[in-house]
Amino acid sequence: MSAPAQRPQPLPPSFGDGIVDFLESLRFEAGLSRNTLAAYRHNLTGFARWAMKQDLASWSDIEADHVVAYLGWLRGRELAETTAAQHLASLRMLFRHLVAQNVLERDPAALIRSPVLRRALPSTLTVADVEALLSAPSKNTWQDQRDRALLEVLYASGARVSEAIGLTTDAIEPELRVLRLTGKGRKTRVVPAGRRAAEALTTWIEGGRRELPNASTTREVFLTRSGKPLDRTNAWRRIQAAALRAGLCQSISPHTLRHSFATHLIEGGADLRSVQEMLGHASIRTTEVYTHLDGEHVRSLHRLHHPRG
Repeated sequence: MSAPAQRPQPLPPSFGDGIVDFLESLRFEAGLSRNTLAAYRHNLTGFARWAMKQDLASWSDIEADHVVAYLGWLRGRELAETTAAQHLASLRMLFRHLVAQNVLERDPAALIRSPVLRRALPSTLTVADVEALLSAPSKNTWQDQRDRALLEVLYASGARVSEAIGLTTDAIEPELRVLRLTGKGRKTRVVPAGRRAAEALTTWIEGGRRELPNASTTREVFLTRSGKPLDRTNAWRRIQAAALRAGLCQSISPHTLRHSFATHLIEGGADLRSVQEMLGHASIRTTEVYTHLDGEHVRSLHRLHHPRG
């Protein structure tokens, strides 16, 4: 019988206290999600353990050369360039916090350039593929009613999966066909849902959902068989199951529907600012990733609207 894996030793206060204080400030001041805070903790703890192996005793010992060497070490492990960029971003935020708290006199990462990243585009479904996917849960069982409503919400609103599974019954206005989504930083926005999504939600909430335990006392819209709120993993699995039933062989995730939502809107003539608001992007630059219209579509728009098309 193999020995149980040993838990890593906690960081000494010279490193650990700075990370704890930084994460607490993010939690209270920025309202970041638990998953985001965990990612920061993972990145910063990884650097601190690496620094200790280089005989560095505290954050005050860190120089720019050490940060560059760490990024090189990450690349040597054949990690994606985006991973190195995320680690660097985490360190920069920590160093700025430590400078503001007078723990450090200067930011050792201030002059280090971020790697130039190629923005990978998630896959997009055609309108016909979306129709097939949304029609896959076609039976009148409670599970198919729920899955159909979930798929309709994701595509109709462009919601992130966390926003969709966090949707509450009091955040739905079926007559107005709008949803109130709570996104990153606990920011809320109102987005249109459309007729078909509103109908699917009504069918689910007034039908199959009522059959589940705790339905009358649970605020979340999407529930499991036991009456607990649907989590991200199960939501992903239900989308995969619908994709298989629809005969779609590509890997489809909740973000595929979000990306398809934005792409189809832009291809239909929606302006980028409106799409930005519906997606809940803080910056228009983030939304620009959804403007990857195919060449033939761009050419057809040019022929239709340009005086010399």
